Amino acid sequence: MNARTALAKWLGTLDPDRLTALLEERDLPLAAGYRPITTLRELAEHLLSDESVGQGLMAGTAGELELLASIAALALERHGPVAGDESEDGPRYPWQQRKPFVPVEPADRLVSERDVLSWFEPGEKRRQAQHTLTRLRERALLLPASKGRLALPPLLHARAAGFDGYGRTADRLLTTAYNAPEVKRIAANLFGEGTARTRDQAQALITALLADPARVRALVADAPLRALDLLDNLAPGPPLLRTHCFVGRYGEQYAGPDTKYVFREGGSGDEGTDWLARRGLLIPSGLDLVELPYEVARALREGGAAPSPRLEPERFTATAPLPSGWEGEGGTAAAAAAWRAELVLRALAAQPVAIRKAGGIAVRDTRRLAKAAGADEAGTRLWLDLAVNAGLAASQDDEPAPASRGRRNSKGQGPKPSARLLPSDRYDAWAAAPPAGKLLPLLAAWAVVPAVLSHWPDPDETPVALISPQDEDAVTLRTGVLRALAVLPDGHGLTGNARGYTELLSLAAWFQPALRAHLAADTTGELTGLDGVLDRMAATLTEAALLGVVAHGALTPAGRALCRLLEAGAAHHYPAVPGANADPSARGPEGLGEDLSLRPTLAKALTTLREDLYAALPEPSDTARFQSDLTATVTGAPAPALADLLSAAGDIESEGHAVVWRITATTIRRALDAGWNADELLDRLTAASERGTPLPQPLAYTIKDTARTHGQLKVVRSTCCIRSDDTALITEVSQSRALTKLRLRRIAPTVLISTAPPEETLSALRTAGYAPTQEAETGTTLLDRAPTARAPSLLPTLDQAHPPYGEERRGAPASARTLAAALTTTA
Repeated sequence: MNARTALAKWLGTLDPDRLTALLEERDLPLAAGYRPITTLRELAEHLLSDESVGQGLMAGTAGELELLASIAALALERHGPVAGDESEDGPRYPWQQRKPFVPVEPADRLVSERDVLSWFEPGEKRRQAQHTLTRLRERALLLPASKGRLALPPLLHARAAGFDGYGRTADRLLTTAYNAPEVKRIAANLFGEGTARTRDQAQALITALLADPARVRALVADAPLRALDLLDNLAPGPPLLRTHCFVGRYGEQYAGPDTKYVFREGGSGDEGTDWLARRGLLIPSGLDLVELPYEVARALREGGAAPSPRLEPERFTATAPLPSGWEGEGGTAAAAAAWRAELVLRALAAQPVAIRKAGGIAVRDTRRLAKAAGADEAGTRLWLDLAVNAGLAASQDDEPAPASRGRRNSKGQGPKPSARLLPSDRYDAWAAAPPAGKLLPLLAAWAVVPAVLSHWPDPDETPVALISPQDEDAVTLRTGVLRALAVLPDGHGLTGNARGYTELLSLAAWFQPALRAHLAADTTGELTGLDGVLDRMAATLTEAALLGVVAHGALTPAGRALCRLLEAGAAHHYPAVPGANADPSARGPEGLGEDLSLRPTLAKALTTLREDLYAALPEPSDTARFQSDLTATVTGAPAPALADLLSAAGDIESEGHAVVWRITATTIRRALDAGWNADELLDRLTAASERGTPLPQPLAYTIKDTARTHGQLKVVRSTCCIRSDDTALITEVSQSRALTKLRLRRIAPTVLISTAPPEETLSALRTAGYAPTQEAETGTTLLDRAPTARAPSLLPTLDQAHPPYGEERRGAPASARTLAAALTTTA
């Protein structure tokens, strides 16, 4: 049975959940270009393709890759190199095909599972190897085969020589590098002049000699000492050497993809290199670059020790003991994160911000929100970005301006409406939830968003909020960092120095092999980062600490749960965010949403994260401690109703383990402007007082005195009148220099008129220290109300996050789950 048939048969045994997990790891149906896959045989064909296998390899660990490479090397030893495979170095275009491509049939290149397990000591290491082999079978990186046999996908066989440090075969290298005269010249050096009359005869003689290990060893026995030294270094791999033995056929500087090489007149100046090159033991593969053929290295390698793939990561050495109570500090950070995010979104609800046409939010608007929320600008940007990705805020187009009369837009369209960022229709339920419920969607969004939100790569540009997430490596880096921190020794955290960061990056790349493209070694052999990856990792750790995921360089319980959520495949669904649509006030597995009820692994991971957040974050406090200095202190996170009350009557002065509000005459006037009266305010504050203690006298007096003078001035809706029964107050206002810009004029003993609109007049009077109220034409007092506009949430469900699958199913969701369901139904 060939590999495709066997794989299709095995796929038919999988239940929808296991098949969905496999398809999500291989990024289907997106990776197939959304072409219809209607049968298990078509699915098997795709899973065997090089692109799909490469996707699966990058989803594993470096240990799994090392084990697969060792198995591929064993298959290479038992079965030889893949015959006729040109895929590794060409052809680049169909018309450059030199000979037919011979597909690799894995069923013809099986190896013994017993031989592989013999590489590991009996006991725990061997059991771990068996577990890894089982896991690789579940991920279709080991194909179905007869019992006791292992079958690899074609890609691994095609790359086996490279995995084991071998070069390409002599036949391929000779064909690629030389024209006929050079091949005949090598044959003459080996067998004497006139031995071969044609290129094909010469090349057949050379490859036959190199294919015989005994003849290769006999040939090398007569090599000069310098040549033997070179072979000792090249045979174990890598098989490449810089030399000047050859030049391009059309000049020394030309070396295109199809360049043919000739021997340099006078040689390279190195006796050993020239000796090997003249006998076909080194063959050019690039400008000033030669390669040791596979057959030569195979003949010269000794049996050596058995492979020893490392299935566990290296241990951290840059660690420090964790202080007592460190987990509590993580809980405090998480509570503060939920509170700060709430403050920013409250400020956004009070005054939405415009979205620039170029994208993002203007710096001045970010600063205004930061000031209103008592947060710094960097934190405000982070909370806004997380809120948008969690579906708690969304953009909404304003109403388009009416078209001007007498003219038509040249394109038949009016001006494009501007857009604003508003809280979404999910915001109010979120704002009423406990801190753990508030933090859950923000953490879930942070885990899967493809951006390191607080990292701004260009120092010459000003950071802006509401960026477009486009960092393909961000989730890979975040996942690698969390998985690496999860293996720290118990009771220890990572040190925050250069050595600790280097170890963390190296271990993150072990868990996420795709990160290896961003690593390099310096001249001393120390690991360094490329492409700013160390800066992005540092920013990732800073965000994790701010969210309570990491404390003192170690994962908190919520951090471990978040790591398991990523391991469950949460990032496969972005722009959907698993858990963001959950009921923020629910507990346990309740209220996670219908789409998660069909994904038990994700649902279990989210339930664990939710419960860990509830365990870490204390219940919100509904009482405050009022003091004579006109402050109100709430230990921990305040309940929403208490936060609303204190924010109406005061301003936040400080945050941390406790939140402190400062109550002043100005803040009380603000509450009175919004419709509160003195008695109601006193009653509500007294009811919220800790242990039912009465309010301090200075606070009660301040409220009563402020209320006594509140409303003496009346701003009438006209253009625009100010009236008051207190004629002395009217005189004082008319003569105030601070109100000159209103151009006030007294038209009656109790009435002034203003040239400014009512809103500007109210603002100017309050800035000057007065306490006016607004009055309608009927004499009714108008209250200042915060805007309640909400935008529809733009966050898709897990199925809606994917485009339609197949032309015949246009409009239907096209996730891996729906594809798995369709295939298992038709199987």
